[in-house]
Amino acid sequence: MRAGYLLMGVGLALVKWPLLPHAATLPLYEGVTLCLLTALSLLAFLGLRHPVALLPVLLFESVWKLLWLALVALPRAIGGGLDAATMETVINCSLVVVILAVTPWPYVWRRYVLATGDPWRRGPARGPSWSRSSGGSVTPSGTPVSG
Repeated sequence: MRAGYLLMGVGLALVKWPLLPHAATLPLYEGVTLCLLTALSLLAFLGLRHPVALLPVLLFESVWKLLWLALVALPRAIGGGLDAATMETVINCSLVVVILAVTPWPYVWRRYVLATGDPWRRGPARGPSWSRSSGGSVTPSGTPVSG
């Protein structure tokens, strides 16, 4: 897994980080993409230290690239519309095979598909429990309101 994080982190750092000083001059969505991918590179470097905890970073990387390849590149390739820029992105996104190869899929299946999910709502909030007194006043821990 660390090889996947290293590939992501170094690759994005080499390509995207030099553009950061000029981010304000980029067209809107190029700036958004630059910031998103820069953040992803930072998380990938953190994944070198905590590979299992940051597994969702590898999953995100895999999903967005596979979606782009299937929904954008493939239809263009079938229609004969792969220009140089699209082909460059196809090549870059094809490196997802490395991420797919280092992802522990049996663990992903057990942890994210088969395991019981976190509850949507936990019990009472931590801290003092609040209740209503007989007079309708809210008191901590049911302490009666004098008066």
